[in-house]
Amino acid sequence: MATNGIALQPAVARCILAAWHEARRRQRKVFPAETPDGAPIVVVALPAADATVLVAMERDSRDALFEFVGAVDFAADILAHFLTNPFEALSVVDRQGIVRYMSPVHERFFGLQPGGGTGRHATEVIENSRLHHVVASGKAEIGLLHEMRAITRVVSRHPIRNRHGDIVGAIGQIMFKGPEQLQALSAELSKLKSEVAYYRRELSDLRNRSYGLDQILGNSPAMQRLKQQIVKLAPLDVPVLLTGESGTGKELAAHAIHKLSPRRDDTLVMVNAAALPATLVESELFGYEAGSFTGAERKGRKGKIEQADGGSLFFDEVGDMPADVQVKLLRVLQDGNFQRVGGNELRHSNFRLISASNRDFEAMIANGSFRLDLFYRIGGVTIRMPSLRERIEDIAQLAELALWQFAERHRQRPKKLSAAACEFLQNQRWPGNVRQLMHTVERAAIFCESEVVVPADFGIIDADPAELPPMLSDGAGHAALASTGASLRVSNAVERVEEQLIRQAMARLQGNKKRVAAELGISRSYLYKRLAQIGLGAATGSEVT
Repeated sequence: MATNGIALQPAVARCILAAWHEARRRQRKVFPAETPDGAPIVVVALPAADATVLVAMERDSRDALFEFVGAVDFAADILAHFLTNPFEALSVVDRQGIVRYMSPVHERFFGLQPGGGTGRHATEVIENSRLHHVVASGKAEIGLLHEMRAITRVVSRHPIRNRHGDIVGAIGQIMFKGPEQLQALSAELSKLKSEVAYYRRELSDLRNRSYGLDQILGNSPAMQRLKQQIVKLAPLDVPVLLTGESGTGKELAAHAIHKLSPRRDDTLVMVNAAALPATLVESELFGYEAGSFTGAERKGRKGKIEQADGGSLFFDEVGDMPADVQVKLLRVLQDGNFQRVGGNELRHSNFRLISASNRDFEAMIANGSFRLDLFYRIGGVTIRMPSLRERIEDIAQLAELALWQFAERHRQRPKKLSAAACEFLQNQRWPGNVRQLMHTVERAAIFCESEVVVPADFGIIDADPAELPPMLSDGAGHAALASTGASLRVSNAVERVEEQLIRQAMARLQGNKKRVAAELGISRSYLYKRLAQIGLGAATGSEVT
């Protein structure tokens, strides 16, 4: 046994030997030890044919090498991997630029015997070496090209400092076997960046286009005024009430207001008051805590108001909201605070309210079915959506869109609208407005036998006199109309016609509400509302959804 350095101290030597015997049992070549005074030591065992050399190094207690060796049983195998793996293999020089170690893969590359480069200057062993410059400057060189034996490699060179910050040497590693690999990687990275940029642009365009102002078709004076109002109003964080007949595009206008507002990057949450089950209105709007009622989700659930925090809340058919919910919504609109069903915690939601309704709020406020203070809250600014009768110039463009969308969905060649068909459509009353027009044009595209849609393909759009309610279909009806004078409004007559059409469709289709809504060109939520109004809400039949 030969001893040197700290091993000259007998107590320290005994600690090293004791740790070595334990390391041999566990087949570890790098292991920690401690001196009698508690100083940490890292020991490397270098076995030979007839002897074993133990190299002991004093380290700080929080030294990375000490922690690594002490925590990982296979630390020596990891170090061996870095020394021999061709992708991490390295060459080591000391502060004078003398080679102290060279991985076997590097030795084979330079045609050296094992250890053949050790003790020689780096410039004598490694062609075009700059390791000695790195030692002298203390600056790393990463990703540089290195010509060696007529082969170009991409290499990195790093100065090595001890725990005191002094440079003790440098290491060199091969990053890529050739610039071609780097070029291929760079090309792949550029391709991925290009794809990401493309999809970001597409997503941005989609966010700004979908349901945006461009989706509101029409160049008539009425639509130009509407678009100007939306552009002026959208950036202002005020509540908006959209009024107008059913089918005029209130939902599209709500989306456009949201997309043009500062809240465009957040969510537009939609609520249809007419479709909300009466027993679940509060839980749908305000959410609920876990275990609030039978069937509640285990973790509770956010309501629509909470989901709209930071974005916009679109309240469709707001005029159909129950009176008790009106009171609670009014409280939320005042300060943004609310409580979940079954909870005591006061929550806050910062949203912009966009409401829509086709109801007559003056009449509802007069008869007490809608609160005046709530109306003032939701109607900060009111925008009236023009009916299709007020914008007949747009019918041709809307009809062409309907034909194109129909062809896209069914992968067909788009049909054309004849001039006579366009004139025919412009002369109709359209009580269902744009929704009815789109449905009518699609129905004509189905039954059209040629590539051009003509008036005959539309069939009967408005009801025949024989199909009208008695009030409007006979002489007595005309007399009644004359006697009532201004008391009978056009909107009332339209409602009577709509009621008759719904009753006939319900009877013909045996109460299948999905088919009735599709045939009449109205939404199912609106159909449910009208059925309740005319006393058919509990009508039996197929409830296909």
